[in-house]
Amino acid sequence: MAYFEWADDMVIDNGPIDEDHKKLVHLVNELHTATSVGRGQEVIEAIMSELITYTKDHLHREEQMMATLKFPNLERHKVGHHQFTERLNQLQSQYEAGSITVASQLSAVLRDWLSIHIRRSDKEMKVFLQKSKKNS
Repeated sequence: MAYFEWADDMVIDNGPIDEDHKKLVHLVNELHTATSVGRGQEVIEAIMSELITYTKDHLHREEQMMATLKFPNLERHKVGHHQFTERLNQLQSQYEAGSITVASQLSAVLRDWLSIHIRRSDKEMKVFLQKSKKNS
């Protein structure tokens, strides 16, 4: 069983947002697997860099989609995205300062944030998309 399993209740758009989320879930699992077999320090730099870059790109794509759709809670969503990217930046700074616990922290932070973010915050977008389709 994977550290973080993709589940049906995480589906948002059956498209680019879900593909981004699945990629992030895969990267979290890759990091966790490496950490759990004692290879976290070997892979942390490359995976952290990819995770941070991909997460920021994803959040930007999500915000662009929300703006295009005229999603009413975009500003609140942006605040949550900003807070999360700040947390990722803090972890990266800790790593660069020599912290040896960043790999396990990063996998836990990402798993927890992704799960909550997708299942709560992004669900608002799913509901909005469904209502928009009904009203079209």
